[in-house]
Amino acid sequence: MIGKGAYLKQLTASTLQMRSVDVGKELEGSSPPSVFIGSWNYPDIFAGPMIAPQHGDTTIMDMPESWIAGNLTQEEIIGYRLNLVRGKSMVNAGDLGSRYVEKLQEISLSSSSIESDVSFSSVPAGTTFSEEHMPFGPSAGIERFEIESGRWDHKLEKVFYDTDLRSTEAVTSLHRQGVPFSSIQKAFSVGTMGVDRNRHLVPTRWSITACDTMIGDRLLAEVKKNTVIDTLRVHQFSSLHNNYAVLLMPTGWQYEWSEAFLKVLGNEELVFSDHEGYKKKTEYSHLGGCYYSCKMAVLEALARQQEQAGAIILREAHRGYVPMGVFNVRENVRSAMLQPAQEFEDIRSALFHISESFSLPMTRFIEEGELLRQSIRQRQCRLSDFSSAVN
Repeated sequence: MIGKGAYLKQLTASTLQMRSVDVGKELEGSSPPSVFIGSWNYPDIFAGPMIAPQHGDTTIMDMPESWIAGNLTQEEIIGYRLNLVRGKSMVNAGDLGSRYVEKLQEISLSSSSIESDVSFSSVPAGTTFSEEHMPFGPSAGIERFEIESGRWDHKLEKVFYDTDLRSTEAVTSLHRQGVPFSSIQKAFSVGTMGVDRNRHLVPTRWSITACDTMIGDRLLAEVKKNTVIDTLRVHQFSSLHNNYAVLLMPTGWQYEWSEAFLKVLGNEELVFSDHEGYKKKTEYSHLGGCYYSCKMAVLEALARQQEQAGAIILREAHRGYVPMGVFNVRENVRSAMLQPAQEFEDIRSALFHISESFSLPMTRFIEEGELLRQSIRQRQCRLSDFSSAVN
């Protein structure tokens, strides 16, 4: 069977016909605030601002926390993202002393949009879509880059000046204080956190998973101290051509993420799954960053509710789905966990309930999900029970 990485390359290639904003070699506009740090050729990488060809408040273009909660359509989100022009210049990840990098830090620490003036070496072109990070519009090399001064977010500013504070402590402290994940990740990416001598630029894709992991690890330590729930629960949510179901079980912490891609490109029905037990995975998940985004979102809710549970999360992506980054998983699972839970006496009833709003037979998820299979066996159910009743 085709691996998830190869499948997503095909899927993202199919989105390249989408048109982005047209701009010339000179651009005056507003950064949401937003920056993008590439990973190719690390530690010598392309870094630069993301700027919209309009003035004023463009914050919503780079604030994924507001999109799902605000019921934005996929077309509206993509429209915002393809109106962001990426400027780029080659820098070394450890060179935080240049004025260029300092400007990127000023953008990332800002509490509002930043007016910017850029000259490009060529006319910006192309679009970029990824399952790992949010899409953006045309890009080009930067020849000149100026920004107006702005007001920094005081919580981000505090960790910037605390050069004795470890980056893990900075990230988790900001999360506890309610700073949006996207703001934490951008500030972390441009090297504004951590012990002074260890600070460096972190590619955007890597920084997203790093922040999800740091926050998730801290939440998991809290959740393991909580009382285990006493019944099976299901939370569900659907948006952006995706269905999500979170099955919480009355066990100590364990976690499985299973995702199905159903006829998105053609007639394919692909299911990918990965899991961990009470101890977290030591190797990077073959499912990529979404594994850690989903895990963080579930742990966030369990910590908030002061509960512990085993969690199996099922996702279906349908025709019309476009890869837009792991925010899609994080924010949808967050939304699912805010929905009222349905309670069940047994796992068969819970899966039957989920099947009523899912297209793929539950047997497919059971076949691919090792933790789900184990949970069914432990409750003395047979696979044939689901073949007849859950479709």
